[in-house]
Amino acid sequence: MSDQEAIFRSAEMSLIQVYLATELSRNVVSVLGEMGNVQFRDLNKDINSFQRSYVKEIRKLDNVERQLRYLKGIMAKQETPVRIVHYEESDTIKNIAPSASQIDEIVDTVGRYEEKITDLDSSYDKLKKKQIDLVENRFVVLQGSAFFSKNNDTRQTAQQRLSVDEDDAPLLFEQESMESGFEISPTDEQHNMSALLSLDIDFIVATIPRDRVEPAEKILWRVLRGNLFMNTSQISKPLYDERAGKDIYKDVVIIYTHGRALLNKCKRVVEALDGKIFQIDTNPDLIEENLNSINSQLDDVNTVLNQTMSTLTVELNLLAETLEQWGVTIKKEKAIYVTLNMFDFDHSRRSLIAEGWVPTDDIQLVRNAMREITETAATNSSTTTIVVNVLETNKTPPTFYRTNKFTSAFQALVDAYGISSYREVNPALATIITFPFMFALMFGDIGHGFIVALIAFFLIINEKSLEKAVNDDLSEMVYGGRYLIFLMGLFSIYTGLCYNDIFSLSLTLFKSGWEWPSDFKAGDLIEAKQVGTYFFGLDSSWHGTDNGLIFMNSYKMKLSIIMGFIHMTYSLFFSLVNYRYFKSPVDIIGNFVPSFLFMQSIFGYLTLMIVYKWCVDWIKIEKPAPGLLNMLINMFLSPGTIDEQLYPGQAFVQSILLLIALVCVPWLLLYKPLVLRHKNNKAVSEGYKDLYSQENHNSVLLLEDNASEDDLIITDISTENDNEGGGHGHGDGEFDFGDIMIHQVIHTIEFCLNCVSHTASYLRLWALSLAHAQLSSVLWGMTISNAFDDSKPSLFTVFKAWFLFGMWFVLTVCILVLMEGTSAMLHSLRLHWVEAMSKFFEGEGYAYEPFSFKALLKQNKED
Repeated sequence: MSDQEAIFRSAEMSLIQVYLATELSRNVVSVLGEMGNVQFRDLNKDINSFQRSYVKEIRKLDNVERQLRYLKGIMAKQETPVRIVHYEESDTIKNIAPSASQIDEIVDTVGRYEEKITDLDSSYDKLKKKQIDLVENRFVVLQGSAFFSKNNDTRQTAQQRLSVDEDDAPLLFEQESMESGFEISPTDEQHNMSALLSLDIDFIVATIPRDRVEPAEKILWRVLRGNLFMNTSQISKPLYDERAGKDIYKDVVIIYTHGRALLNKCKRVVEALDGKIFQIDTNPDLIEENLNSINSQLDDVNTVLNQTMSTLTVELNLLAETLEQWGVTIKKEKAIYVTLNMFDFDHSRRSLIAEGWVPTDDIQLVRNAMREITETAATNSSTTTIVVNVLETNKTPPTFYRTNKFTSAFQALVDAYGISSYREVNPALATIITFPFMFALMFGDIGHGFIVALIAFFLIINEKSLEKAVNDDLSEMVYGGRYLIFLMGLFSIYTGLCYNDIFSLSLTLFKSGWEWPSDFKAGDLIEAKQVGTYFFGLDSSWHGTDNGLIFMNSYKMKLSIIMGFIHMTYSLFFSLVNYRYFKSPVDIIGNFVPSFLFMQSIFGYLTLMIVYKWCVDWIKIEKPAPGLLNMLINMFLSPGTIDEQLYPGQAFVQSILLLIALVCVPWLLLYKPLVLRHKNNKAVSEGYKDLYSQENHNSVLLLEDNASEDDLIITDISTENDNEGGGHGHGDGEFDFGDIMIHQVIHTIEFCLNCVSHTASYLRLWALSLAHAQLSSVLWGMTISNAFDDSKPSLFTVFKAWFLFGMWFVLTVCILVLMEGTSAMLHSLRLHWVEAMSKFFEGEGYAYEPFSFKALLKQNKED
């Protein structure tokens, strides 16, 4: 059961080799994709991706995916939403791979749909554009007819007064009048406009966005030097603009000017400002005829447009029922061919050869699945068989942990730092307890912990409904860590009980162990008398005392040292577990033993002295408590010298412990390299190339001795490190004493220095805990406590309490729960990644990523 659970140590993996006929390859890969327990190796690394066997099929399926994306885009841009039936809602999708003929039928069907819908969509776009143009043209004709009919009656009179030699005067008359300071009356303006219309000059009619009419007028006036007449009228309804992609308001603009060259300049300016130019007649009879023609065309276009839209909607609704199903099928089929391109073709046996990593417990499941495929093929008059072999190799297997919705969040914390080496102790198992506990030591408050636990509990009880609402990385992180957050809240409640702290206040759950004097005056300095011991946690009498902060400061600082020592010590013992599992006595004697003695002789001794100092009643023996920091400093600087004695024989004990620590340094530095060099020399004298060649040879002999007759095992031992994700162990490459010595020197220096720095790093438990408590106290004192200062309660007092409570609660959640909680979580994460995991964690593995349709579809859905 422990191997199947695979949480303390990664699951045992095996490299299998599968011989399969070409005609069964699709079915085999499809079944393995549904099972999702084989991580295939690429046996064609030296072959270009464009030169592999199934490139043609993959390109065809890529084109189908492009067509499906195009069809989805057409559905998305419809005014009436088209609901796509997702593959979870469809009962027609089966786990059995469709046949090649069914795939070809899907490809042809999708192609026909693309061609049909492309034609309909193109026709609809053309008709829509024509409809927009006709509507806009109708507005232009209506506005132009009003302008020309108003001035048509005075055309003849104006022609009698103006000669051809004076044809430029009307264009500049208005501007010259304005510059000379004369006002133009409505009668004069009508006269000038009538005179303008009587001349034989050209004009253009256009529509321009309303916000660009004024810039257009200024540009035209400067370009033509005032030699123009411009009339504008607003269109009451917004019109669709293709460039803007939305409805905008436009104005109809009529521009008169001299000559073809100036008219072309006007057209270029109008077009540069996203204007649209129209042709219009000045004859009222022709205008009315043109208007009737436009209305007739618009009616025809609307009729055809509605029919086209109806036909397109029907086709899209029919397509929506199977579009997602086709997408899933095509994605699976493409993944099958991509996987087949990783297989090697055996020309002698005319079959495909596949290799992949499988959890050892699942090998029989793979064999049973292959047997079922073979039996199915036999019923179809096929004599092909599928052979599954187990390979023994020195390639490093991937790391795989079987997790569930509870343990996945803790495993993700470890994997974010590094993937565990194959079969080494998994830090995530201990992290389930230590991570929320370290967080709670910094976040200890009953009230704040209850808020955190309540939020996480809401996520847990609504996890099924909230799973569909997760659509970004932040929400996925919070949702995935709901059980982690819940434990963080529960542990914070526990440490809050230990600290006797709830929103910076204390609880009197049990009888206090201190008794205050009964007679005292206001302002007197009083001292409590100890009459007993508080049952659990910190005595409530310490709250509000003058020396309460000093007491809590000393208590939490020493507590952080103790917790850090325990955390690092059990992490160091995990290295012993790893060395025993990998059968490495040289690491046990050369690494673990000196490391353990070095840590215990210094910081284990300091932790023991902290506990001893707590156990002694220094007041009763009438002796001041010695300072432990000075004791530790003098232990190194002045061995055998004791300034303040803590216990009898202290000088001798400290000298012995210091001597042990000094001996452990060369022990840790030299033992392992020298032993490995001795073993290597012995292996060379026996005829082996080096020590690692001897170990590989012995592993092959051990395999042959332990192999059963029922299992077909092929040995594939090679000297190169051909693992996919990183190396592990000592059996890779050649023996080099210099490299081993340099590695051991670095390890020794790091461990000795880290023992000091990592122990000091745990003081963050003390610092953040005090900061959190003091910030909570300040927030309480500056908000809700002020609501009860009034000696005479009133209605204002009630409103003041209500307002300050809301202010206090919002600030508590935002600052103390969210910000302080995030800070404490990050510090707890650092203590695990650096201080604890550095004692045993190698992290040189690579993740197990099996070929799985479920994971493939989930990834595509997230993308």
